[in-house]
Amino acid sequence: MSNARLSPSRVAIVTIGRNEGPRLKACLESVIDSGCRVIYVDSGSSDGSIDLAAPLVDQVLQLDAAQPFSAARARNEGFAAAVAAAPHLEFVQFLDGDCTLIAGWMARAQQAMDEDPARAIVTGPLQERHPEASVYNRMCALEWKSPPGDLVNFGSLGGIMLVRAEVFAKLRGFDEQVIAGEDSELGVRVAAAGFKVTKIAQPMAVHDADIRRFGQWWKRAVRAGHAIGQRFSLHGRSAARDCARERRSALLWGAGLPATILLLAPVSHGLSFLLAGGYLVLGQRIVRYRLGEGDEPRDARLYARFVVIAKFAEALGLLRFHLNHMAGKFRIIEYK
Repeated sequence: MSNARLSPSRVAIVTIGRNEGPRLKACLESVIDSGCRVIYVDSGSSDGSIDLAAPLVDQVLQLDAAQPFSAARARNEGFAAAVAAAPHLEFVQFLDGDCTLIAGWMARAQQAMDEDPARAIVTGPLQERHPEASVYNRMCALEWKSPPGDLVNFGSLGGIMLVRAEVFAKLRGFDEQVIAGEDSELGVRVAAAGFKVTKIAQPMAVHDADIRRFGQWWKRAVRAGHAIGQRFSLHGRSAARDCARERRSALLWGAGLPATILLLAPVSHGLSFLLAGGYLVLGQRIVRYRLGEGDEPRDARLYARFVVIAKFAEALGLLRFHLNHMAGKFRIIEYK
């Protein structure tokens, strides 16, 4: 395993970004010596990202602002450019502009692909750069934790991944209408097509969330709710039952229970507010689960607290998805 060697001619790297500033420079510098063709796709940055990237990559693409921006669209256009430059390309590594790739990842991920032709996506552990900087960064670090193995639940699949080019092209890449959770949605289709999504133990990348304010975290949670709604609309009623449980939970805890408490308050003389104790029960369940996953008690309590609060944001995200769906327009939800 330790003797894995990268074959740059087989792999291209597609990095996407929007106003990432210094983080983009660090991202591109982390792959500059890989020997792979590197393509940067920019989604309307106004901070000089394009000029910064140009000397560090082989190709810069600027998305046409006439069409809505999305991470899915950026990755797809980067993939198309990579294949156009090298039609026999075997793999593409997707990387976000707020991440740096860890040395050794590319070679080991390529080896994992070679070990099993049924693998269409290989991913690995993501580390948070500054988990101590804020409770929100710490939450991100806790979210990244999941065991290695072949995935059956794709909620933990993020946009940083090595993909098998042939399978990605066959499935027509990311769904560009999916403005959040597009990576997990792709995982569902990959599995439905008979291929594997595998998380290996090799450290993959360092992520820089840089979330310092509650408002940023709240918007991120609303975005997650939108993703739950959109993924359920696509695959929730299929055999995959994608996001069926998450949608039910957001509706119950984020909308159903609060509405019940308020509606019953007049006739119950306020006793209905005792039902809010259900959130304490939910929090304790989450704490026990996270302790079983190996979290420290302090981290388990932090995680539980924010997961409970996130139910309300996710319910708003579900509502936002349905409004967007009725309007037929989906635009990215930015939280930075």
